[in-house]
Amino acid sequence: MKTNIGFISLLLFSIMMVGCKNNTNQNDYLRKVLKNLEKIESATYRCTMELWQPGDTVAKSTYCKFFKEYDNPTDSTIGASFIWFDCADTTKFESCYDGNIKAIADHDIKEIATNDFSSWSQPFRPVSPPFFNYAKNIVKYVLNTTDSIDTKLEDSGDHYYFKLVIHEDRQVEFFGKAYHMSKNSNDPTSIYELWISKSNDLPYKVRREMSHNISVATCSDVKISEQRINDFNAYAYFPQDYEIRKYGEASKTKPKFDLTGQKAPDWTSNDKNGQAVSLSDFKSKVLLINFTGIGCGVCQFSIPFLKSLKDTFKNEDFDLVAIEAWGGKTQSLQNYANKNNLNYNLLCVNDDIIKNYQIGGASMPIFFILDEQRMIRKVIDGYNEKTKSKEIMDTITEIISSSKKI
Repeated sequence: MKTNIGFISLLLFSIMMVGCKNNTNQNDYLRKVLKNLEKIESATYRCTMELWQPGDTVAKSTYCKFFKEYDNPTDSTIGASFIWFDCADTTKFESCYDGNIKAIADHDIKEIATNDFSSWSQPFRPVSPPFFNYAKNIVKYVLNTTDSIDTKLEDSGDHYYFKLVIHEDRQVEFFGKAYHMSKNSNDPTSIYELWISKSNDLPYKVRREMSHNISVATCSDVKISEQRINDFNAYAYFPQDYEIRKYGEASKTKPKFDLTGQKAPDWTSNDKNGQAVSLSDFKSKVLLINFTGIGCGVCQFSIPFLKSLKDTFKNEDFDLVAIEAWGGKTQSLQNYANKNNLNYNLLCVNDDIIKNYQIGGASMPIFFILDEQRMIRKVIDGYNEKTKSKEIMDTITEIISSSKKI
């Protein structure tokens, strides 16, 4: 049978042209959406946040924030300012960013911590952008990036559904502009999804999926451009009777956790299978308690090192237990442990553990290193591959060596 080369070439060309046309139509629509987003001078709205662990069938946590968002071109970080409150009390200040400082309230101790980033060494400020600023920068990235990406735009009745898949060797996060993060994942694929209303051609829902966690933000009760950036004063929302301190300074009302030299508080909690596990169950010369968080990127980054510790030391010398301090549910713990092939116990947290180990409100991970008598020999806050892993390893080795000399 003879093949009509000319016909096949024409068919392939036609398919290619249809694809180009669809891509052009998609980008034309995204430019329209971007133009509408860039017109927003301010917005107030309720934002329902959902946090998921990959593989979960239900969100591990859901909460609502009430936002006042302002476009702020003078801010070189995200290009926006904002303040948010709990939806249950829209007069109760929780956190804000005004382009100069980020502030977070701790109502339990009547204190506000402010960060002006003067000592911050990272290439970006860790400011989570408000909804419309976030959506704007995702769309802007799609229209201008040279990264390897796949996109699709679907008509879904009263809204459009847009999906962005980024195929780079590092995960891409948006702190204002796009940042390629450190290589801390075996799966660097980044996925962003937008739901865009046809009534105003503005996004009302954003979903972000990474290998370690998934987040969903959905807006409601939106009011556009009724506020002015010139009228925004973050300090005006600070309660008058609250202490104000700079980030990194010791709290005047809440001592920084430091249980070094003390007997480790006893505890009993449930593992990922619902079985009770107690501190007294561990008999090794050294026990490392790792307070972690499902969805914490740094915690995820520390897992290969922690797994290697179990392979490095004998069972009678060393053991390790992780306690999920962000309130993850049993199913989330199971998925997390299976996904990361953990070779150590992962437990649920409870209020007594949080109180007794003084980790409430602290950033994860935190490592407590206990000796054979379960005295706390060292507390290590945070993790990095170079210095913190060496500090943990050196402390474990020192305690084991000392115990063998006795």
